Amino acid sequence: MDKQDVKNLKKRYLVWLYKTTKEALDKFERKFTQLEIDKDVLGEIENTLMGSYLPQEKTELEKLVNDFREYILNKEKSCLGLKYQGHRINPEFLFFYVKLEAIEKTIVKEFGRRGLEEIKSLYENEMTQRILKNTESH
Repeated sequence: MDKQDVKNLKKRYLVWLYKTTKEALDKFERKFTQLEIDKDVLGEIENTLMGSYLPQEKTELEKLVNDFREYILNKEKSCLGLKYQGHRINPEFLFFYVKLEAIEKTIVKEFGRRGLEEIKSLYENEMTQRILKNTESH
């Protein structure tokens, strides 16, 4: 094997390692970011609907808004239970967080900052394509 082959093997392994670790960490983090967005969406819905509906629509709209509010509260409880164990941070979350930082440092050491940005971009593109592909079938 020549130097380029070795370099390619290292890069593929680091791509895989980054991907699997980032996916594990994202399982913890995504609900928190979704929660932020859900709260913003709820605020926009409430602002838009406030006083803009007909009396016969009021009951159904309030029910839908309250259902969404309840969904957000349940998600928040689920988030906290996933990332924290009582008042302590979940050790698994902390491990993946530190592991991802270590992987990123190793990527920079092996392939430079540009290499890290490329791998991050590949990951983001794959995740976005998964979402788009998944929603196309629904």
